Amino acid sequence: MKLLECCLAIDDLDPFVADLAELGDRFDVTIQAFDARYVADRRHLERAVELADRSIDRGENVARDRAVEILLYAAGRRQIDRALEMGVSEGVNPAVVLIDALPVEPDERHGEITDRASADRADAEARALEAVRDLEAVVATERTLDDRDESRLCAFFDVTDAEREATDASLPMLVHERVTLLEVEK
Repeated sequence: MKLLECCLAIDDLDPFVADLAELGDRFDVTIQAFDARYVADRRHLERAVELADRSIDRGENVARDRAVEILLYAAGRRQIDRALEMGVSEGVNPAVVLIDALPVEPDERHGEITDRASADRADAEARALEAVRDLEAVVATERTLDDRDESRLCAFFDVTDAEREATDASLPMLVHERVTLLEVEK
């Protein structure tokens, strides 16, 4: 998985989403853009990818599209409309764009993922990352995950003050818990 932390200036959301889908198809990767203010940290998105892939493998996915299923897990919600709040919107957005090659099946003869398959996957992600970086909507590449908007995260993920006071877990850990609970609550 690769992440592009950036600032997006989106005039019209539909063509931007279509551009991401076209790049995903071209490089055989999944691309999903998030409003960085709703992302707790890198692990938040890694866990969403893991759980979305497991859900798809088991035939338990809600969305037909892998990118949308990842968005659902990242948002900790099964309703697509509510999860879309976590996506980017028209205007200027602090963003993080996730690029992840489709999972590789283990080699049938050896029961493991070959070095070549792993290298091909990494190459596809790197090429897709460069193509996303070249999109007109990407106006700057900058760190966007470092400035965590705690009040926004607490509101979106329903983390209460009482919950935060009752634990020594960090806010990102509480968000990770929400992502994982989606799997349990199905």
